[in-house]
Amino acid sequence: MDHEGDANRTDLMTITRFVLNEQSKYAESRGDFTILISHIVLGCKFVCSSVNKAGLAKILGLAGDTNVQGEEQKKLDVISNEVFVKALISSGRTCLLVSEENEDAIIVPPAQRGKYLVVFDPLDGSSNIDCGVSIGTIFGIYMVKDTNNVSVEDALQPGSSLVAAGYCMYGSSCTFVLSTGNGVNGFTLDPSLGEFILTHPNIKIPKKGKIYSVNEGNAKNWDEPTTKYVESCKFPQDGSSPKSLRYIGSMVADIHRTLLYGGIFMYPADKKSPNGKLRVLYEVFPMSYLMEQAGGQAFTGKQRALDLVPEKIHDRSPIFLGSYDEIEKMKELYAESKANGA
Repeated sequence: MDHEGDANRTDLMTITRFVLNEQSKYAESRGDFTILISHIVLGCKFVCSSVNKAGLAKILGLAGDTNVQGEEQKKLDVISNEVFVKALISSGRTCLLVSEENEDAIIVPPAQRGKYLVVFDPLDGSSNIDCGVSIGTIFGIYMVKDTNNVSVEDALQPGSSLVAAGYCMYGSSCTFVLSTGNGVNGFTLDPSLGEFILTHPNIKIPKKGKIYSVNEGNAKNWDEPTTKYVESCKFPQDGSSPKSLRYIGSMVADIHRTLLYGGIFMYPADKKSPNGKLRVLYEVFPMSYLMEQAGGQAFTGKQRALDLVPEKIHDRSPIFLGSYDEIEKMKELYAESKANGA
């Protein structure tokens, strides 16, 4: 019998154990962050279960409303949003919540208030529910200095102030990717245990990549640097092989692949969406934070993405995320374009 193999299989690093280990490194820690993460994890497990049985439970199809982005809300969007709002408030560790599905920020009642602010997209890529493509939850966590005087302005912080960020992807398996500022770690849900197990320790994005990911349907509206970069992916002038195009249209799935395999994910500004399409607080910032923690870069076309300061909670921005060298190329093209006055 393989006793050593059995022993390894029983020594499982669960996400709770992992976060507790991180907590023990800080003498002043009171466990508030650990409790908050456990509530986010619980919300993800609930949504994962709902996604898996969505067709059977007849909760697919439209809920009849549109959200603040003008997107038709599916029933799973509504359920996911309610689950996360309730889980986060009941944790007793949050004071302000910003969700993609709510026009206004949610200020937590004083009796249930804690020191954390959570920004989240409860179900990103929900237009893909009906066809079984991977979808996910994205979140970012900030700290608020004065929990007695909480206002929406507390949410308008640069991404560099994040204390943690992550996403949970609901696909062929349920994967939870988290960074608390000390690298990026991936956990996979073991359905038989109901626990997230560490399966991707210390994720590092390759320095270069062979994949580019962008919606080429918008190509006619792109600016010059984006057009040139994509052209160089298809028709490299240095004798190298062309890059492969992979675009799922679900940000969590596209970013997850980019993190693991390298390359670049782009959602540039164009004539149709001059400010870009992805939302700064709960899409651009958390994914940029993870990308930098994994050794990659995140760039808006003008500056480092995490240095952006949003003016409104649903602000949008162009974004280029991925391998260090690929983003360097993108930066060079934008600098060249600026120098030429384009």
